[in-house]
Amino acid sequence: MNELMEFLPFLIPLVIAEFALFGYTLYHILTHKTYKRGSRTLWLIITVVLMNFVGPILYFLLGKEDA
Repeated sequence: MNELMEFLPFLIPLVIAEFALFGYTLYHILTHKTYKRGSRTLWLIITVVLMNFVGPILYFLLGKEDA
């Protein structure tokens, strides 16, 4: 338990960043109609299943349509 308390100052900002990125990604997916690759359903599944930074990062690299 003491070890967790030592890492807490580093974990809290990472968790906040992860949820902020996840929320922004979901917002972007749900408000846009076109994607470079795939569909809205595909990107929602990828983002939710791979929530730990990987899903949102994949979406912004591969799925987000440049407007």
